[in-house]
Amino acid sequence: MTSFISRRRFLSQGGVLAGGSALGGSLLLQGCGGSHAAIGVSDSERPKMPSGIQFGDITDNRAIIWSRSDRNAQMIVEYDTSERFSNASRIAGPYASDATDFTTRVDLSGLPAGQTVFVRVRYVDPDNSRIESETLSGQFRTTPAAGATRAVRFHWSGDQCGQGWGINTDFGGMKIYEAMRLRDPDFFVHNGDTIYADGPILAQVTAENGQIWRNLVTEEVSKVAETLKEYRGRHAYNMMDANFRKFAAQVPQVWQWDDHEVTNNYSAAKDLSADARYTEKSIATLTARGRRAFLEYAPMRYYKQSEPQRIYRAISHGPLLDVFVVDMRSYRGPNSTNLQTTEDAGSAFLGSEQVEWLIAGLKASTATWKVISADMPIGLNVGDGKDAQGNALWEALANGNDGVPLGRELEMARLLSSIKAVPNVVWITTDVHYCAAHYYDPAKAQFTNFSPFWEFVAGPMNAGAFGPGVLDKTFGPTAVFSKSPLIQNSSPFAGYQFFGEVNIDPRTKAMTVELFNLDGVSQFAQTIPAAGV
Repeated sequence: MTSFISRRRFLSQGGVLAGGSALGGSLLLQGCGGSHAAIGVSDSERPKMPSGIQFGDITDNRAIIWSRSDRNAQMIVEYDTSERFSNASRIAGPYASDATDFTTRVDLSGLPAGQTVFVRVRYVDPDNSRIESETLSGQFRTTPAAGATRAVRFHWSGDQCGQGWGINTDFGGMKIYEAMRLRDPDFFVHNGDTIYADGPILAQVTAENGQIWRNLVTEEVSKVAETLKEYRGRHAYNMMDANFRKFAAQVPQVWQWDDHEVTNNYSAAKDLSADARYTEKSIATLTARGRRAFLEYAPMRYYKQSEPQRIYRAISHGPLLDVFVVDMRSYRGPNSTNLQTTEDAGSAFLGSEQVEWLIAGLKASTATWKVISADMPIGLNVGDGKDAQGNALWEALANGNDGVPLGRELEMARLLSSIKAVPNVVWITTDVHYCAAHYYDPAKAQFTNFSPFWEFVAGPMNAGAFGPGVLDKTFGPTAVFSKSPLIQNSSPFAGYQFFGEVNIDPRTKAMTVELFNLDGVSQFAQTIPAAGV
């Protein structure tokens, strides 16, 4: 049972600093918040906060507070359960340096359940405490207490600034973030492809019907990312958008990654020798740089000292919900014909260690609902070209043969059969750049040793829209709903940008999943009763 920590105890405990260690002219560009003016100090002397503030990985009584300076400076965090900050706790946080691209974070603990926490962040010059940045303010809700009567609401989406569709100030920037913010979710799961490191963003792109899409452009996004500076610049670019910064100061996030944080369809076996865009051909080098930049910019809690770059993790959100964030990129074998008859290194997708972690976590969870946040869908055929013999290669789990499990499907079959007795498991995902609702039914499957479940697909976010995809029949999926454009790689002008929303009723425990477009208009809804309630 989650115990309630009083505001007095919360304020007396303060927060615990963790993190900060190194890991290896339009409205859209303006900041927000107040400032601490010092007489005789010029604006150029003050640290700047170009990427706003973010909150992340809210779980139990903890929260990550993230920000970024533009120079060496110390992060200062104040927080309170009152927006008046009449009895605030203050943390002198880590020093920003170029070792982490001036990103810093603190890990607050001792937070009370079911409360709104108000936060102020600023940076102070390390040599002159009179020289301070502006102060940026934000707020977030902590996880519900046991017996809470407030519904749980969260959003998910992914696939951001892809296919050359970057920040267009004439369009209003990344408007999907404002549509989500207005619905006031408890948190947001960024499902992967947080950047498109392999997709240059040009100043002008011709969209469908001859429309002109005009992008903000920086040096780092004008070519494929190869250097650490370029990977970092991709993340910093997305945070130039005012919609994102306003959203991030109100809605905690849970980030995961997929391929475009490094390069398209990458695995350790990716061969870039024929790709003239890259002078750096080592996929290991690019992966290390892409992962480092992702971890620097993601508002996430580093796993532990022995495995600080691990991305898969579980986020507990009170008695109604556990979210299991998986990593379908780091442990996979090469993209192949995907027809292996036994599990081995070539058929790995999550990898054995992660599969066992997920099975154990799902079985041990006491939350009503267990949501698996996957960076790729289970049953959609996602191709990766052909081999020298003309055989189809596959990027995701499915292999297009509609038969018994083979290749990566073997791992999924083992997972699904192992959690057959675990009630109320739902999958959410993105990757395919359209929205859909899939129902997996063993009565319609070639492999039948699993319990029926739903998989919901959202995205993209300010990227090209595609689809629909073709479902592989191995696990018996039916596309109950899908919405995709007639013109492939449709721009955000066309409106095929989607996010998902999950609401859990605290009385009935039922889950309602709804899909929305970038204007916040509902496209589809499905209510799922909770088993065992």
